[in-house]
Amino acid sequence: MDAIDQKILRELRRDGRISNVALAERVSLSPSACLRRVQELERTGVIRGYRVVTSPEQMGRGFAAYVMVGLSSHTKSAQEGFERAMSVAPEVVECHNVAGAFEYLLRVESADLSEYKRFHTEVLGTQSHVHAITSYIVMGSPKDERAT
Repeated sequence: MDAIDQKILRELRRDGRISNVALAERVSLSPSACLRRVQELERTGVIRGYRVVTSPEQMGRGFAAYVMVGLSSHTKSAQEGFERAMSVAPEVVECHNVAGAFEYLLRVESADLSEYKRFHTEVLGTQSHVHAITSYIVMGSPKDERAT
C-alpha cells in the first residue's frame, strides 16, 4: 500500500458511498485508475466490506458502556461459551478477547441505564464462568472514528 491507497481508504472511511468519480478527484487519480485501486484493495482483503452507520439514539440505543469481564475459568470451553452468549446478545456490539487483568472487553449499547442494568443482571450475571464485571459508562465521545 502506498500513500494513494491510504488516501483512498481515508476517503472511503469518511463516505463509503462516494462515487468513483468524486473519489478519484479527491485522491488526484483518473476514475479508471482509482477504480482499479479500489478493486485491488477489495480483492486483497484490505477493504472487507461496506456498512451502514446508524445513529444509536435514533435506534433507541443512546446509552453506551464499555464492560470489562473476568472469567473464573480460563478453559477453552469457558471462553467459547462466553463468546457464544455474547454473540447472540443484541446489546453487545463489540466483544474483544484482551490481555490484562480481564479476559473480555465489551461495548454494550442499550436504551438507557435501566436496560443496561437488565443486561448486566440477566445476561452477564447468568454466565456461569463470569466472576468480575466492571462497567465504564460513556459520558460523551469527542472522537469516535468507528462511525464518522
